Amino acid sequence: MTDNAILEIRNLTKIYGTLRAVDGVSFSIARKEIIGLLGPNGAGKTSIINMVAGLLMPDGGEIKIFGMNLSERRRDIMPRMNFAAAYAQLPGNLRVEENLLIYALLYGVGNPDTTVRSLLHEFDLEEFAETRTGLLSSGEQSRVVLAKALISSPKLLLLDEPTASLDPETAHRMRDKIKNYVSKNESAVLWTSHHMNEIEDVCSRVLFISHGKVILDGKPADLVNRFKKKNLEELFIMIAREPLSVHPANCG
Repeated sequence: MTDNAILEIRNLTKIYGTLRAVDGVSFSIARKEIIGLLGPNGAGKTSIINMVAGLLMPDGGEIKIFGMNLSERRRDIMPRMNFAAAYAQLPGNLRVEENLLIYALLYGVGNPDTTVRSLLHEFDLEEFAETRTGLLSSGEQSRVVLAKALISSPKLLLLDEPTASLDPETAHRMRDKIKNYVSKNESAVLWTSHHMNEIEDVCSRVLFISHGKVILDGKPADLVNRFKKKNLEELFIMIAREPLSVHPANCG
């Protein structure tokens, strides 16, 4: 493990039948780094996130988190990482406060009641504390999921389309909270999104995935300038339409 790396992935592979959904992907994330994982639907982004989260078994390659192999040291790794996704909602029959308290207890959080109250305040959820989670709007539920993701003070945070259900103003506030959290706690984030302005706002580096392979890796502004595009959205559209126009040799 390099001195600063929290996550290291080497030759990661996932195969579904005859489809190589993830095909030899390698990258690392350092402390205080927010990496954007970009690509069209079906590129392999969610499979990568789910393998790092321990929800999906790789067919090849290696995942090291905090210098430990995920396949060998899962119990040591999991308490120090967390996950949020637009599609991973919490039990709807439980009250918001109950959901957060259960996760605080599962993660062995010290002073769980205090931690939950703090997160309810930070994510503007105090008025919903006694509300059943399933009765909230999709945007309100997304804020609960983000609060859950920070409940264990994770050093590695996996975010798969975390603001997909949020209005622009709320999404902006949530991004600021995540950025401040990462800076304060020296954590690392792997973030997927189809909102390129969001990625430009939060990510110091991006990886473009196409057909399961990393075809570009670099700072957003550097990649935009290299391909003479106006912004990251133009670059995304070019890659989605003509992935073969970007050779993997352009990575890094």
